[in-house]
Amino acid sequence: MPTPDAIRWQNEQLELLDQRLLPSQTTYLPYQRAEQVAAAIKDMVVRGAPAIGISAAYGMALEALYLASQKDANWAENLSSARTILAASRPTAVNLFWALERCDPLLAKHADIAELAEALLALAQQLHQEDIAINTRIGDHGAALIPEDSLVYTHCNAGALATGGYGTALGVIRSAWRDGKLRGVIAGETRPWLQGARLTSWELMQDKIPVTLAIEGAAAHLMREQKPSWVIVGADRVAANGDAANKIGTYNLAIIAKHHGVKVMVAAPTSTFDLTIDGPDIPIEQRPSEEITHSRGNPVAPDQCQTHNPAFDVTPAELIDAIVTEHGVILSPDRERIRQHFADAGVKP
Repeated sequence: MPTPDAIRWQNEQLELLDQRLLPSQTTYLPYQRAEQVAAAIKDMVVRGAPAIGISAAYGMALEALYLASQKDANWAENLSSARTILAASRPTAVNLFWALERCDPLLAKHADIAELAEALLALAQQLHQEDIAINTRIGDHGAALIPEDSLVYTHCNAGALATGGYGTALGVIRSAWRDGKLRGVIAGETRPWLQGARLTSWELMQDKIPVTLAIEGAAAHLMREQKPSWVIVGADRVAANGDAANKIGTYNLAIIAKHHGVKVMVAAPTSTFDLTIDGPDIPIEQRPSEEITHSRGNPVAPDQCQTHNPAFDVTPAELIDAIVTEHGVILSPDRERIRQHFADAGVKP
């Protein structure tokens, strides 16, 4: 059974698969305004850098469609406000800002709100389809690095649920499984939202790819005992120097992998790169305390316990063996190799 679409456009509205309810419930929520989409991004209805970017593009289209229907004379100002709200929804995932910047030329070009709304919707649908094709290419490039009869380790969810479809890290795993290279996958549970347990394990089981769920504290033990060939993760932002921001716990895994001689692969489209900053400058989102002091609404920590709940960490480039994009592989990434990769691909940074 294939993984359901995380994002779909139906009945002239955006529908998002509520990933907070997976795997027990498969529920789609409808959206008609940009502010609603921003709340969905912030509240983790939709998550994963590429999926956040695509959803933001649809959010801009929805707002333009609404303003056109209202014949709003102040539509330009109101659409600008909607863009600001979407941009503030989650600060680390650079695809969010990339998608909004893709919308900007259309805002400058169209003086008629109805025409602009139509153009923004076409762009959102284009970005959605482009992302699926990009992920497939990432998967194929990454799979070429994986040896036969491999066990691999993955963290968080960088699959079809986190993208337009197919996935980045899970795209590599899907392609490697298709090519007969994998004997199995270890998925870390990924606290506090348990994306590895709820989402990655479920996605892989839908595709009948053998997956073993493990607590995060078992990572070092499993690398020593089971010797995976690669740790494969996605990214929410890749900096100019090759440092990569991903779900909290990725940095830990990279350190453990280095000790055990396990290679680390970051699978990310070029839209996830931010060549204007280095790793230490990547903004790290702080999530609400309740995410770690409570479980399903029930307290698991003392009242008024101090918390620190970063959503992401940054893995230094020297711990990354390969970054895989839709254009190929960057081995031992650093500033010059990334610059050359973009130049060879003809991609404007």
